[in-house]
Amino acid sequence: VQLQASGGGLVQAGGSLRLSCAASGRTFSTYVMGWFRQAPGKEREFVAAVSRSKLNTDYTDSVKGRFTISRENAKSTVALQMNSLRPEDTAVYYCAASSDVSCISGYRRCQYGYWGQGTQVTVSS
Repeated sequence: VQLQASGGGLVQAGGSLRLSCAASGRTFSTYVMGWFRQAPGKEREFVAAVSRSKLNTDYTDSVKGRFTISRENAKSTVALQMNSLRPEDTAVYYCAASSDVSCISGYRRCQYGYWGQGTQVTVSS
């Protein structure tokens, strides 16, 4: 699967952005989808993930209540709605896909073998 992320930009603290990721191929529904981010000088970190059925989600603590991940299997897309953005959310955001058949819970620990190119999110204070 090939992934193309978009929607990043510059926003003031407290603002919102919506990231989108479009996937190629006809087996999108078989992948667990996730968003990760990497800030300058830091390691890449898990942000959110959604199950194949879209019924289950997983979020890192720092974004709970502010970010929402969603997917539309019919359109092969996954989105990350980011509200109440903070300067510490500034990073390059990546969408990723996991075909790991054992990935049925604890999505942050799944093996993500497919990655998009990243989109920059900058939050000014």
